[in-house]
Parts: sequence; C-alpha cells; structure tokens
Amino acid sequence: MNGFSDRWWTSSDGLRLYARDYAGADGDARLPVLCIHGLTRNSKDFEDVAPAIAAAGRRVLVLDVRGRGRSDRDPVPTNYHPGTYAADVIALMDALGIARAAFVGTSMGGLITMTLALIAPDRVAAGLLNDVGPELDPAGITRIAGYAGKAAAIANWDEAAAYAERTNGAAFPDRPRPFWDGFARRLLKDEGGKPTLDYDPAIASAVAPGAIPDMWPLFAAFSTGRTISLVRGGISDLITADIATRMQAAAPHLDVTAVPNVGHAPMLDEPEAAAAIARFLAAAP
Repeated sequence: MNGFSDRWWTSSDGLRLYARDYAGADGDARLPVLCIHGLTRNSKDFEDVAPAIAAAGRRVLVLDVRGRGRSDRDPVPTNYHPGTYAADVIALMDALGIARAAFVGTSMGGLITMTLALIAPDRVAAGLLNDVGPELDPAGITRIAGYAGKAAAIANWDEAAAYAERTNGAAFPDRPRPFWDGFARRLLKDEGGKPTLDYDPAIASAVAPGAIPDMWPLFAAFSTGRTISLVRGGISDLITADIATRMQAAAPHLDVTAVPNVGHAPMLDEPEAAAAIARFLAAAP
C-alpha cells in the first residue's frame, strides 16, 4: 500500500501527465493542496510531506510536471516553461473538478504557482513558496545550469548516491551516506537495473544564466489577497536573506521561515519547515 492513487490527465497539446493523489483524513472540509516540485525533480520529493498533510485532513495532489517522472516528455523543448506548466495544472484541476486549491511549490514549482496567480487568480487560494521568489541570485542559477540536463555516467546505486551528493552537497552539508542513498532514489529511476535521471535532459533549455525576466509582477499578483508563505534555506544560493527581506517588504503579510544549515531547497520535512507548513495550512481556506 503506497498511500496514494495514480491520477492521469491529458494536456491541451495531448501529453499524458501524472500525479499522485493522497486522500485527506476525515475532518472538516478544506481545500485540497497541490504540491509542485523543482526543475529536475518529481513527485517523489513529497513522499514524506504529502502523507503528513493528508493526515492533517486535506487531499493532496503531487504532480510530475511534463518532462519529469511518469509524465510524458515534450517533443517540443520550448514548451518547457512556467506558462505551459501552469496550463497543465489548470487542466488537472478541471479534470478532477477542483476549482481552487492551496499550493506548495518548490523552486520551479513556486514559479508555476506565481504564474497561476497571475493568469488564473481564482485557482490559487493560498501559496507557500519553497526557496523561490520574484528574484533569483545568479550564483544559484549558475550552479543549477552546471548540472541540469548534463549526461551522467551512473552505473549503479552507489554511484547514484555519489552523484546526488556531488550535485546537491552544498545544499545539505555534512549529511551521512543514508541521506544520499534516499536522495538518489528520488532523483533517479531504475531503468533495467541501472539508475537513470528521472527527467528529460531538454528541460535544461529553460535555465539560462543572465536571462531571468523581471518576476516582481508575478509576485505582486501572487501576494494580493491570499495567505502566502516563504520557506528558504538558511544557506540558500538562490533566495538570499536580502531577497527574502525585500519580498517581505513588498508583502508584509508574507510568513518567512529560514531552515538552518540547508541550501536550495529545503526538503520541507525539517522541523522548521514542517512548522511553517502547519501555520500556512491553518490560515489557508
């Protein structure tokens, strides 16, 4: 028993897309929560967080964004951008009869959430951004561009753990080997007994250092009239303390939490992050 049901839906351009669906525990009716992962990640990132949210009484849907996990790869790489992803989320909500939801978005998932708040504001009742915002530090963008989409020669799961630590070790310093074994199982898939990156390498076309657009209008739309939160890594190279301060200045009701000794991006199962999620969900419809 995996604790979730498989959900499939079709995008407007015909791709077959996937999400995990966790049933909420009995209790007062509350809006569901949609969880959206980061650039090179997939629904496995929320395999600890989603059951905890569901146990607190809310249905949780965790997407595999197109090009990742069990969702189809896109034959047109230029479609890999937040506008397309936001349209896919709307298609999922329509397919399941969900008019509004609270959102938890990690990195790219937060950009998708802010895009939705701009183009379909009635869909986003509340939103928690995980280590992302309207401005991104170039150092983090450069680091991500350094590995996203790059071929990796990985022969076995020991090498997979080493790859996970090599590409993400700066975000999780001093973690023991079992942490990286688990991290690798989320980041990669088993393909004929060989670990393989669980995403389309073409998604890397979306990462171009120096070409990040002005996203403050997105944040303005996102922060207007709804419960909003920011969880950031205390040592993040993507959302610095200065960026977080400016976000809170622009939206004083933004609840900000820093997770110590974690970079980009918190796993959201850290005690500080879990407490932030609990506050967020208590305030959300």
